[in-house]
Amino acid sequence: MTATSDSIAIWIIAGIATACVIVRPFKLPEAVWAISGAAMLLLLGVLPWVDALKAVGKGLDVYLFLIGMMLLSETARREGLFDWVASYAVNRANHSRKRLFLLIYGVGVVVTAFLSNDATAVVLTPAVYAAAEKAKVEPLPYLFICAFIANAASFVLPISNPANLVLFADHTPPLGQWLASFGAPSVLSILATYGVLRFVQRSGLRGPCAGDVEQPRLSNGGRCALAGIGLTGVVLLAVSEFNIRLGLPTCVLGALTSMVVLVLNREPPATVLKGVSWSVLPLVAGLFVLVEALNKTGLGAALAKVLRSASQGSELGAAAGAGSLLALASNLVNNLPAGLIASTTISQAKPPRSVVDALLIGVDLGPNLSITGSLATILWLTAIRREGQTVGIWRFLKLGALVMPPALALAIGTRLLIP
Repeated sequence: MTATSDSIAIWIIAGIATACVIVRPFKLPEAVWAISGAAMLLLLGVLPWVDALKAVGKGLDVYLFLIGMMLLSETARREGLFDWVASYAVNRANHSRKRLFLLIYGVGVVVTAFLSNDATAVVLTPAVYAAAEKAKVEPLPYLFICAFIANAASFVLPISNPANLVLFADHTPPLGQWLASFGAPSVLSILATYGVLRFVQRSGLRGPCAGDVEQPRLSNGGRCALAGIGLTGVVLLAVSEFNIRLGLPTCVLGALTSMVVLVLNREPPATVLKGVSWSVLPLVAGLFVLVEALNKTGLGAALAKVLRSASQGSELGAAAGAGSLLALASNLVNNLPAGLIASTTISQAKPPRSVVDALLIGVDLGPNLSITGSLATILWLTAIRREGQTVGIWRFLKLGALVMPPALALAIGTRLLIP
């Protein structure tokens, strides 16, 4: 095939694969469609095997990060840590559904900020479901918190979202500069998301909930899991300050925590490994391959030219427009690949810092629009399916269309007011 026909084939295959990831025809897992799209690119010869392997390799840090978090989550779940946290939350709510909603939202902010949005999806979601069960309330209004706060608070710190490290590549700003740029936008994003979500879910928060439930005793394994999660948060915050990739430390700490608990309980590794949602790893790999193919069509160079020209014309206009467009684009291809494309564009265009910061807010917050906008939301969807819950793409989209735009406008607008 010619270069033009190769480009056309890439765009068609990437478009169909992305649509299938979103719609999930025949209810097949998202990973099936991402891998199928990548395989078609290779079979048709429009993407060399070497380039595909390089694309898969670019996601190594993300794979390691996810493995560590999933091991921590599964270990904590098996040791009853989620039930223990759930009982504590329900008792602190004092029979109030609204207070339980606020309490869970606050915990979600902390977990996202210090352990990442993927941790909120993987670690917090089962605990929230357990809390709703103990409180004898409809779980979805509370489960939605995990999905939306995972993105709304994902730029509080560099470690709050793996997409932050993908976008900034090897030049993540120091913590002081990060907080100066994103502190106020993060606060407004969190408050705006809470306000809209709380208003939309108001009918499910009326009346009392169950309380005074028995607080289970936390086992030694549960204490180890809790300590492992806390230690992971501290280590990730420390290594991010030195611009060290987060994947390997997370994977090592997750594996060590699981091993310690397994030794205490004298259990084989299979007891934890079989509960991990491994399918998310090929999903991410497939998405990275699709993005690599799109870059072969000259997408990165074309976007860099447009961004450079826009920044020279109006810096504020370029920042607002680029951040908003990337927010929408993240819902079409997932924010990790979108962040990778944006990173390539930034390295070529070298736009002003305000434009880069607006792009980061867009890639972090934009995915609150759709159910496949971020890896965290896909992980959340997998977690609630394990609990027998499900949310369709249209139901999430209707809610996301109300929640995301105000938070995005406030966050980007506030950042552009900062010198």
